[in-house]
Amino acid sequence: MNLQLNNKVIIITGGAKGIGAGVADVLAAENATVVIVGRNENDNQQKVDELAAKGFTASQIVAELTEPETCKKVIDEVLAKYNRIDGIVNNAGHNDGVGLENGNYDDFIKSLHKNVVHYYLLVHHALPALIKSKGSIVNISSKTAETGQGNTSGYAASNGARNALTREWAVELLKYGIRVNAIIVAECWTPQYETWIQTLSNPEEKLKEITSRIPLENRMTTAEEIANTVAFLLSEKSSHTTGQLIHVDGGYVHLDRALANA
Repeated sequence: MNLQLNNKVIIITGGAKGIGAGVADVLAAENATVVIVGRNENDNQQKVDELAAKGFTASQIVAELTEPETCKKVIDEVLAKYNRIDGIVNNAGHNDGVGLENGNYDDFIKSLHKNVVHYYLLVHHALPALIKSKGSIVNISSKTAETGQGNTSGYAASNGARNALTREWAVELLKYGIRVNAIIVAECWTPQYETWIQTLSNPEEKLKEITSRIPLENRMTTAEEIANTVAFLLSEKSSHTTGQLIHVDGGYVHLDRALANA
């Protein structure tokens, strides 16, 4: 499907690895101009080089998004280079295990900055450009806001905020024709997920246990599957879709878990 994203300038935070890298691949293949934003210059550049080798257009910006002033610099740099912004994919974040019983104020606030404050700041600073282009916003969120997980208050709170901001912005930006949607991720195989599961005493057994609970095909969601939905939501093919929390999760959150073993 031609999603008509040719030459659209789209920012992807955390676009060098995992879900963000999958989004970059799909958007670049749709001939969008991809801007990868992340803290690691080598990782960013490796992804840019991969896309360039395929004839796609991409660039990168090194940024520590937990620093509020850096978010404005990112937007300023994109506008200086391209003079437009057509979309933002807020994706960067980390399930950092800041819990309630064993957490503290400082770590909780750091978790919010790591996982949701930059979502707000990037869109805030990019808004004049998005109004001009009648752009689109996609927020990547997590099941933890709806299901809980345990020992991850900061991350769960951040994802609850991501979901709430998606609907709040969809309302506020109706007058500009800017659409805002979120994708809720459950069990998606990424380098971050692999690192986490390897910290367990029985990673292979735990992975089998997790996938057995995913109703559709008893397997993890892929980054490409998330990315395909992102691309659709950014495009005019989804021109009457806004304020939606879309679960790309093989039925993990909403379907009866008994189905997974039927």
